[in-house]
Amino acid sequence: MADVASLNKEVQEQSNLLKSLRTSNADANLIDEAKKRLGDLKKALGAATGTKDPKEGTKKKDRLLLKTPKGTRDYGPTEMFCREYVERIVKDCFTSHGGSCLDTPVFERKEILAGKYGEDAKLIFDLQDQGGEQLSLRYDHTVPLARYLAMTGLTNTSSKLWQVGKVYRRDNPVMSKGRMREFSQADFDIFGQWDPMIPESEVLSLLTSILTRLEVGEFTIKLNHRKILDGIFEVCGVPEEKTRPISSAVDKLDKLPWADVRLEMTLEKGLDPDVADKIGEYVKLKGGEELLTKLEEDSVLKNSARAQEGLKDMAILFRLLRIYKITEKISFDLSLARGLDYYTGLIYEAIVEGSAPPGFGTNPAVPPSQGTESAVVAPSKPAKKASSKSKAKSGDDEDEEIDESQVGVGSIAAGGRYDNLVGMFVAAASGDSKKVAGLPCIGVSIGLDRIFAILWPKWEGRGMRAKETMAYVISVGDGHLEQRIELVRELREAGIKADFYAKNKPKLPTQFEAGERDEVPFAILIGGEELTNGYVRVKEQRWQVVDGKKEKIQASGKGELVKRTELIEWLKQTETLRTWSSGKLV
Repeated sequence: MADVASLNKEVQEQSNLLKSLRTSNADANLIDEAKKRLGDLKKALGAATGTKDPKEGTKKKDRLLLKTPKGTRDYGPTEMFCREYVERIVKDCFTSHGGSCLDTPVFERKEILAGKYGEDAKLIFDLQDQGGEQLSLRYDHTVPLARYLAMTGLTNTSSKLWQVGKVYRRDNPVMSKGRMREFSQADFDIFGQWDPMIPESEVLSLLTSILTRLEVGEFTIKLNHRKILDGIFEVCGVPEEKTRPISSAVDKLDKLPWADVRLEMTLEKGLDPDVADKIGEYVKLKGGEELLTKLEEDSVLKNSARAQEGLKDMAILFRLLRIYKITEKISFDLSLARGLDYYTGLIYEAIVEGSAPPGFGTNPAVPPSQGTESAVVAPSKPAKKASSKSKAKSGDDEDEEIDESQVGVGSIAAGGRYDNLVGMFVAAASGDSKKVAGLPCIGVSIGLDRIFAILWPKWEGRGMRAKETMAYVISVGDGHLEQRIELVRELREAGIKADFYAKNKPKLPTQFEAGERDEVPFAILIGGEELTNGYVRVKEQRWQVVDGKKEKIQASGKGELVKRTELIEWLKQTETLRTWSSGKLV
């Protein structure tokens, strides 16, 4: 009994330690180690007392908990159809802008990812030791791309690469807003020695094309320049070693009021309050080319060579964006900082109406022409914390829950220039601490899950389908299995997606029901006299959304007789098939 009492005490002490680490926002690795230790102690206690879990008594049999891991989810056929539609448009835009496809592993050596993400490094998923290699799940596509370019000796002949795949972050998820621990990103990067701001304008043009074609609603692309931001910090008096921590604080202005950001700068990061107030005069500014003019005339910023370099770049960029005809989508926003350590030049992110938390005073999608200066207003009510009941239900292994109604979708795409990352890998691989010539790079990451979170309600509201099957071959009378299979084969070979009921002699109503479940627009009937005379009967079927519910439109008549030899061409000339082939998927 002494051992049991000792174990009980250790379990309680370890539980208190775990709660303390969470409260103090300790490093994720320390929290994981504390969780593992607590689990081991509970197992030991269970073995000593003869129970699986001290809280469950003498439970006879453990039940399998059927759920996905926290921060992940399954996608059903209809949802996947929507997601694949989004991916098709994104990939089509990538290739139309001259990109070539790349794929990298979902996990990397831990040392590859270390030191690249600033304060977000705590969100990296570390894996257990695998054969002597310390591995971590990739946090984004950018660092793996830089590693790939460094490995190939900077000899890759293509200057534009794109990649679509899963990335992982050990964050507190908000599932309904597409903020998850496992999610899909689509990246497009341009690398090489090019003239100033031409690749930047090309990437911004690409992003505008994608978001326009996806019909995400009104969107704004916020721009800033790391050199301008660093110049502002310099002239305001920020010590060099505090530049990145203060930059990370500024980047939270889209979620927090200035008062909270100032508090983080001064109390948490030790910045002089007067310096913070000077920074505040700049980072509240946003606008278009008129803001660029204002900054160019700023006598204080003229004392910073870095700021002047950044302003020169922005002048070139605005000239190019006018040619691309996308300036109305652009907002020059000095609050944008992008907390990742590897950015060196232009930075940007795309936002929509739902990007900001509900109740936040500033509409992120307001066109820049409506004002060049805007103070951020505090949310109308603070975000709620999880109730004690929900915490208790979640158990020791769950992080604190988030009230999803008080969280915005966030940016749906973001990126920037990172000129030193590849060179950093080359230098580390060669063991040469001296500066190594790198490879200039710029890219954009598109959050496919966040876009899905925006599009899915619209997709459902429009009654979109779950399959691309366009023709369902139905037998009338005898089963006609051979004839059905032959016709389905011909339709598929002609590029028309077709299906049939996999029974020898299926009943007619059963076949119609099967086709209607998938909302197949063409029911092709074969049998009887029509089959003998070389005809088929085609019934076109349509659906509509009434009061939020999808209903089939009841058509009169028996359909249209079409010659068997002319069926394929007849189908291709229908408005339904032509519209579908255009990519509208209605």
